[in-house]
Amino acid sequence: MAITAAMVKELREMTGAGMMDCKKALTETNGDMDAAVEFLRKNGQAKAEKKAGRIAAEGLCKVVVKDDKTAAVVEVNSETDFVAKNEEFQKFVAAVADQALATSAADIDAFLAESWNADSSKTVKDALVEKVAVIGENLTIRRFAKVEAANGCVVSYTHGGGRIGVIVEAETDVVNDAVKEALTNVAMQVAALYPKYVSKEEISADYVEHEKEILRAQIMNDPKESQKPEVVIEGMIEGRIKKELKEICLVDQVYVKAEDGKQTVGQYIAQVGKENNADLKVVKFVRFETGEGIEKKEEDFAAEVAAQMAGN
Repeated sequence: MAITAAMVKELREMTGAGMMDCKKALTETNGDMDAAVEFLRKNGQAKAEKKAGRIAAEGLCKVVVKDDKTAAVVEVNSETDFVAKNEEFQKFVAAVADQALATSAADIDAFLAESWNADSSKTVKDALVEKVAVIGENLTIRRFAKVEAANGCVVSYTHGGGRIGVIVEAETDVVNDAVKEALTNVAMQVAALYPKYVSKEEISADYVEHEKEILRAQIMNDPKESQKPEVVIEGMIEGRIKKELKEICLVDQVYVKAEDGKQTVGQYIAQVGKENNADLKVVKFVRFETGEGIEKKEEDFAAEVAAQMAGN
């Protein structure tokens, strides 16, 4: 099938690989996007899940907490950073966050359709449309998350004036200032190092096997590493997968404030629990980053791709 500039653009956004590498991958896989991602990863040209880290939109993330038991985080996008700093916009984002704290909606469509708390004659979407007219830029309520702690507490952390918003939920039989401070430190860790899971227990065996397959393909595509004995290759794969899992699991990450530079987040939480006679355990986190996964200048980028493809 014909490989279009739009297809190359999409694959590049997903993987971070070069345009010509993306074109080759799509050609080799007959335009199958998923297969092309696998092709690039196995050949070491893709940065896994690069798309999730692309920051290209403006706006704010806002977190609100009620009684240490319930928290909500929202992301509301604007076209420019100028509007994101506008007081009118910031008040609207705060109202959206309060709405999320009280909502029972299961998804963003249901959230937008529910009655606006500040004026029950309107829906949330109506309030958004009105704000667009007032501010003069396209605005979107992109996503929300609500966390309720049944057997513990929730804490929040906001970084960069609203660029990143984090909620951490913990199970604990003691909720005091020391425990909440420790959990806030953990929330800062989540903001800084972007874990994907709380612990290895959340990771499926299929995910681990798939990552091992990718690592094996990378090794076999390396002229030097592929010549090593099978037992050595297996050892390399096991070592690399363990390193990867430590990086993506919160409790296994090295705690950023560790005095010895070695203490993990899990060990830090255990220490705080012991010091406060608390049975303390982190059970969940939510991390929103403004503009995550959004490509802002799509038309210009598509033209750039088309131009480079035409020249090759």
